[in-house]
Amino acid sequence: MIAVLMGVSGCGKTTIGRLIANRAGWMFADADDYFPPSHKQKMAGGTALTDEERAPWLHDLNRLLRGWDGDGTSGVLACSALKVKYQETLKDGVVPAHLQFIFLDGPKELIATRLAKRRHEYMNPKLLDSQLATLERPTDALHVVNDRAPEEVAGRILEYLAASRTAHGQQIF
Repeated sequence: MIAVLMGVSGCGKTTIGRLIANRAGWMFADADDYFPPSHKQKMAGGTALTDEERAPWLHDLNRLLRGWDGDGTSGVLACSALKVKYQETLKDGVVPAHLQFIFLDGPKELIATRLAKRRHEYMNPKLLDSQLATLERPTDALHVVNDRAPEEVAGRILEYLAASRTAHGQQIF
């Protein structure tokens, strides 16, 4: 099983993703680690990346997912995947039954509060509005409103994944 936790910065992708991976004994990858330094600098300055700038990054992440899939490795990828075409790039060549997108959502005010409290290498809190404007809410992902303790959210996601490999389009809480 491969889970892609997606959503805007501050929605909890890394926190929830690490918990899921640790509890399940799966691999974990943070898409942020795959950005080149020039992209991180641009975003730190408050400028969003273009689709053209994101394309090589998305292809690198797709290679990671295809590698996991080909090796039979279970893993969690924390990745914004804000647009449907980004999600399609990530899915390309991965067996659909092995892949579950999980859309972490939450009220803008809660996400903004999280962003204001954390120190991130390059994610400028000023980018939240542009991320929300760019976000194309997926219709084929498990939809989770992340407004509870991370341990509870991760536990509920794991329970749901264990109970159903066909969670597309569902909201569990």
